Amino acid sequence: MIGAVNYGYDEKTDVIGNGVQLTDLKKTPIQQDSKETDVEKTASKAPPERQQWDRPIEFLLSCISMSVGLGNLWRFPVTAFENGGGAFLVPYIIVLFVIGKPLYYMEMAVGQFCNLGPVKIWNLSPGFRGIGWGQVICMVCVATYYCSLMALSTYYFFASFSSELPWATCDPSWKNCFDSKPGVSNTTPSAGFRSSSELYFLNSVLHQKDNIDEGIGWPNWQLVLCLLFSWAFIFITLSKGVASSGKAAYFTAIFPYIVLITLLVRGATLPGAVDGIIYFIKPRWEDLLKPTVWTAAITQCFFSLNVAFGSVIFYSSFNNFRHNYHRDVWIITTLDTFTSLLAGFTIFSILGHLAHELGVEDLRSVVQGGTGLAFVSYPDAIAKFNSIPQVFSVLFFLMLFVLGIGSAVSVTGGLMTIYKDIYPHAKIWLVTLSICILGFISGLPYVTQGGQFVLNLVDHYGASFVVYVLCAFEVIVINWVYGLENLCQDIYFAIGVKVGPYWRICWGVLIPVILCTILVYYFINFTPLTYAGVPYPEAAHVFGWVLTALGLSQIPIWALYELQKHRGKPIMEMIKCTFRPSKSWGPANKKVREEWVLYKSAIDAEPLLRESRFMNLLRILTGSERR
Repeated sequence: MIGAVNYGYDEKTDVIGNGVQLTDLKKTPIQQDSKETDVEKTASKAPPERQQWDRPIEFLLSCISMSVGLGNLWRFPVTAFENGGGAFLVPYIIVLFVIGKPLYYMEMAVGQFCNLGPVKIWNLSPGFRGIGWGQVICMVCVATYYCSLMALSTYYFFASFSSELPWATCDPSWKNCFDSKPGVSNTTPSAGFRSSSELYFLNSVLHQKDNIDEGIGWPNWQLVLCLLFSWAFIFITLSKGVASSGKAAYFTAIFPYIVLITLLVRGATLPGAVDGIIYFIKPRWEDLLKPTVWTAAITQCFFSLNVAFGSVIFYSSFNNFRHNYHRDVWIITTLDTFTSLLAGFTIFSILGHLAHELGVEDLRSVVQGGTGLAFVSYPDAIAKFNSIPQVFSVLFFLMLFVLGIGSAVSVTGGLMTIYKDIYPHAKIWLVTLSICILGFISGLPYVTQGGQFVLNLVDHYGASFVVYVLCAFEVIVINWVYGLENLCQDIYFAIGVKVGPYWRICWGVLIPVILCTILVYYFINFTPLTYAGVPYPEAAHVFGWVLTALGLSQIPIWALYELQKHRGKPIMEMIKCTFRPSKSWGPANKKVREEWVLYKSAIDAEPLLRESRFMNLLRILTGSERR
């Protein structure tokens, strides 16, 4: 349950029951203890020593690169655009503090504590191992379509080397088109006309179909090569595990800010840009009463911070056991919010300029949502640069590609870690190569004429909805099955930080209640999915629900699998053995594990207060001492 035990301690001496001192436990040189002895090195069956980050800064930058990615630049402006602009900021910031930061903290704490990936961490409650496998399904979905966005970025990157940007002017075959580059033709923008940047994206890059009733078409060979290039880059980045991805993070975490700030400065100087920014920051308060806005804020929080997908657990599992992630959580989540706002200001300044050119007041009529916002509005602004627009275009799409690398590496690396946890002797480069090849093949449907329909379908059924359910289960299991107090004790043992009421209340009450409420609302107000107003054929919806079922069915399947391991025992004993921590749960380092067992024994030996269940629950949620 949420916490059957607690512990008393003296903050001045860090005394934890029966004379055990946490300061003594902290003196353990974890990195030296984790080295194998000569006898262990000669044992052929002994698993190899788990990798660790070379430097703490590489872990921090990798997390920044993971969280500050396409979710900020592509998904956040789109989501804000579709949910009332500034009205979206209010629920987004509230959700960030109530759900985003606490989830990030919880996942980082669990991953670092046991030094295991997103599946193996469920040794804390083996009956719910299906949560980890469900997250694997989500990882696969996200990895495949993130790389398709990287393929589009690659296409634009190479197109930017043209003597004139190919989307700057209209093609003679495009009807109702006006040039993105000002002063080229006499065509006057008006309602019903679309910019050359938008028509270039739809007609020349995507060759997009009006619908997919008759299929999604064949892959575009140019985008196929760009997709192959993207996966090859991911392989190079992950070929040596965190040893190579950590080095790449120095560039992937810093470079995007330079380009994004440059574009904001340029976009803010365009006519009409101020109106777009005002639309972004001025809330329409009536929209706050719409549950869809709050649902969108939670979904955006998941995708922006990459929580509930297993990526945070993957990165933290390579940390030193005593690494102070409490500080990192605040740095990463705050910087992620700042980047989302920076991207929002940039895109809405451009939208304001487009509305000014078209002579319309409603920004929602300027351009379609979806990926088109990133691959239409940004290029349109670049086309208006008076000097060397090619340079800015190359830098921008290089930045977009780099952001994609940060997001895709975290997800792909999570899949690699899951396999390595199960088969520790497997070679890292071979596992990475296999995943990249399968990822490339799985990504081919996204580069067809109906690729954006597929992306929207997979994002909705295979990621957005499934991750809601899995996250609800994850929080409930960790805090109500494993126990909130046990989690807080593990955090205190590892880094010496006492978990306050803010984190406890969010983990134990607010997050489970909010997520379950959102799920109920989703089912009550379910509407068939469309893409840009175009309905999907029945076969597409069937595929989507199969994808959803594949992700969610992992929970009961693995629960039954774990239950049958204990068949023959009394029913209650079977349940207890299935859902309580396994014998292998705990710190990976042998010496630290022994200290943790001693620490837990000292806590269990303390006398319990005689109090009601309600008072016990209240004490646990507030972090009050038991004596």
